[in-house]
Amino acid sequence: MKNALHTRRRFLGEAACAAVGSASVLSTMLNLQMANHAAAVGSPGSGQRKTLVCLHLSGGWDSYNVLIPYAASAASEADDAVYAEYKAARSNLAIPRQNLLPLTGLTDAQGRNFGLHPNCKRMAEMFNGPSGSPYQGKKRLSLIANVGTLVEPISNKSEYYNATKALPKALFSHRDQTEQWQTSVPQGLDVLTGWAGRAADVLHSTFNTEQTGGFYMPMSFSLSGNSAFQTGAHQGQFVLTHNGAISLTGANNPNPPRVLAAKNAAISEILGSPLDSHYKNLLQQSFANITRDSIARGATFQAEFDRPGSVNGVDVIATLDAAGFPDYLPAANLRAAVQNLAIRESLKLCRQTIFIEWGGWDHHGELLNTQAEMLSVLDDSLYAYQNAIEALGLQDDVITFTSSDFGRTLRSNGQGTDHAWSGHQLVLGGPIDGGKLLGRFPSLEINGVDDIGRGGRLFPRLSCDEYFCELLRWFGVNSSDMDQVLPNITNFYNPGAANHPIGFLA
Repeated sequence: MKNALHTRRRFLGEAACAAVGSASVLSTMLNLQMANHAAAVGSPGSGQRKTLVCLHLSGGWDSYNVLIPYAASAASEADDAVYAEYKAARSNLAIPRQNLLPLTGLTDAQGRNFGLHPNCKRMAEMFNGPSGSPYQGKKRLSLIANVGTLVEPISNKSEYYNATKALPKALFSHRDQTEQWQTSVPQGLDVLTGWAGRAADVLHSTFNTEQTGGFYMPMSFSLSGNSAFQTGAHQGQFVLTHNGAISLTGANNPNPPRVLAAKNAAISEILGSPLDSHYKNLLQQSFANITRDSIARGATFQAEFDRPGSVNGVDVIATLDAAGFPDYLPAANLRAAVQNLAIRESLKLCRQTIFIEWGGWDHHGELLNTQAEMLSVLDDSLYAYQNAIEALGLQDDVITFTSSDFGRTLRSNGQGTDHAWSGHQLVLGGPIDGGKLLGRFPSLEINGVDDIGRGGRLFPRLSCDEYFCELLRWFGVNSSDMDQVLPNITNFYNPGAANHPIGFLA
């Protein structure tokens, strides 16, 4: 597997760099709120363990060729106005209607029926819950339509053209839009923090109360390096690989584990009490303590990760081996995420986030063949991942959701598509009211009511804030704390409302 993972690295993009924003007043107010809250939080006890897993499809995935409208009748394509609008917009990039995988029982307010890309067979199964399927009677997947970064609601494209509403900065830029999806502050922040990091600031000391006696493990785990998503004002993130913790001797060090362990032990000894008297400088002493603690924390994690044992009486490693993960690095990261879930109790975590970045979705030069191959891998990987979660009995404790830089233009640039704005996302898990399409699916007419121009760039009718707020309500963020995690949320939704902002939770 190791060689295959390295040879197929085209499916793993480089982590996007996070840019620093310019809204200094918002940054200062937010940091003061978080500091005040951190000093005042209570301790409600452990309760149910819950994990949010973010799968970031880096590069901006073309979701308009993943979720596709078509009529329910058996009429020809020429007579089918619903599919004809899609085909006219996409031209040479259109997926043939007869190849689509129907989403059963799904008709939107405009009378449209929908299908998935033909390489999303497993996703269709988790959405439809067909008889004879492992998901019969328990639909696990729903889709969120037409969602994107917004500072405030935009009701029509004239508000965009006339700049009568505040707009996200640097629309259509990879770096900026990735940052905005991960921070949920499209106007920018002077001090960069992500919405999962701010959630950790609010929730870690409130829910992860089993961590006593000096034991500390952060609630944020990243399989894709340091991310803006999990950067908090007070809480950090734990970066690992699909093989476990990263040692100070290197993430890809060729030495066997016993040699790395010996090196880490030697470093710990050097930084230990025999030399403490030499660290007169406070900064040096602090650095030594942090380094020593990091080594110990990594060793604790690795010991649990290597021997996850059983969960609910089911052997973890045997379950992962039987799940059928494809031989690609992103799939290995999803497998590692399940292995991480399995040791939450040992790590004394009642709340946890996991971040995985999957790159390569920036299909300017060629869309149809490359996306088809990648969707096949995504489809098999998510199916194996969810099957393993189900087998371990963790399905009610985990929500997995996608994000991406932006959607793509409807119009072909010849063989591919270019940067746009709004797109569709997936939300998966036991707590999800599956088999639903939430949000307002847009008109796909070029220069139509939802198109702001330049090749079919659609503006979002749902904000990232509404999407994230519903996840955070399930996760345990109180309505009184929600604007500390999502500073723009009240522009779209009252966090104290009884109803959810979108409605994908069961």
